Amino acid sequence: MPKVQMYTTRICPYCVRAKALLSRKCVDFEELRIEGDRELIRQMIERSGRRTVPQIFIDDHHVGGYDDLAELDAFGKLDDLLGLEPTPQSAVAHAEDASDDSPT
Repeated sequence: MPKVQMYTTRICPYCVRAKALLSRKCVDFEELRIEGDRELIRQMIERSGRRTVPQIFIDDHHVGGYDDLAELDAFGKLDDLLGLEPTPQSAVAHAEDASDDSPT
């Protein structure tokens, strides 16, 4: 399974949502709390090019923030990145996505 790292702060509601999404998928992740840690803040900005939290990485792939993570999940792409078997729910989402592309 890929290594998942997430830069967070204690009071960030989007961090809470991202952790909950990954936990629902039974994915272990390393939480890097950046409050008061200038080195971790510098590292996060250097790696992501962003100053907001959460910043989520799957191996060396920068996912982005919670919205980016949720979008990947909604389109059935997150399980592939995480090395998980697609769930029936994500397979249905894939089928619905494909039908949206078909001409009417």
